Amino acid sequence: MNLLSKIFAYIKITRPLNVIITFCVVIVAVLIAQENPTEISLVILASLPAALIAAAGNVINDVYDIETDRISHPERVLPLGTITKTEVKIEYLVLNALAGIISVNISITLFILVFVSALLLLVYSAYLKKIPLVGNITIAALTGLAFIYGGFAVGNPEAAIIPALFAFLINLIREVVKDVQDVEGDRKQNINTFPVKYEIEFAKKLAIIITIILIAFTFYPFIAKLYKIEYFIVVMVFVNPVLVLCIKSLMQKRESNIVLVSNLLKLNMITGLIAIYFGN
Repeated sequence: MNLLSKIFAYIKITRPLNVIITFCVVIVAVLIAQENPTEISLVILASLPAALIAAAGNVINDVYDIETDRISHPERVLPLGTITKTEVKIEYLVLNALAGIISVNISITLFILVFVSALLLLVYSAYLKKIPLVGNITIAALTGLAFIYGGFAVGNPEAAIIPALFAFLINLIREVVKDVQDVEGDRKQNINTFPVKYEIEFAKKLAIIITIILIAFTFYPFIAKLYKIEYFIVVMVFVNPVLVLCIKSLMQKRESNIVLVSNLLKLNMITGLIAIYFGN
């Protein structure tokens, strides 16, 4: 195998789009929470550890998921054998080390948040993901924590609470949907996710309920006059219609709809960030 293929595999296993989203989350959190203009160098430096921890979390998750992925996602790097488990574990350690080095040079608070996040992601991959909903809530909470992290980077974490709650809810929906998507592989590997334990249709109903809660929550920042009209326009024109489409897709029985919902939610996370940024 040539060097270029190896490099591509190392990048692919980190889920680059998820890493970019995490990077953007912290940037948006900083822009929302800052009380005075922040130097661009600090914004980038603060965002890098969060992105590196997200990458490391995806890497270690694939290490623990390799047998399930042979069934549910055979196209992924480890099932294909593009790189070995040993190589992937080294990548995991390097990513975490880089995140720790960068964050400790910014502030001890950010280093503590990075350390806690890395530890939670490891415990999640090894144990928590096997407990129905507990693993899903952990990942969703970590996504919300990325906003709080950005708030701490500029000394104003309170301003990041609303976007953190939005991120928590939309990612909790996506976590449940992803478990529905992986149910066949999880069942064969005796992984007791929510849809495995309570059946797919009940899991879909849970995702729909959380989506309705999220739609209702999107009105609050505007009604409470926390965000401007720009936020409300983007939410009403783009974010909520997509959430309604997700509900409609979840109510149908076509398996392809689950993949669509998962991708729409990922896209909607970005759209939600745009709404929050322009409305702040």
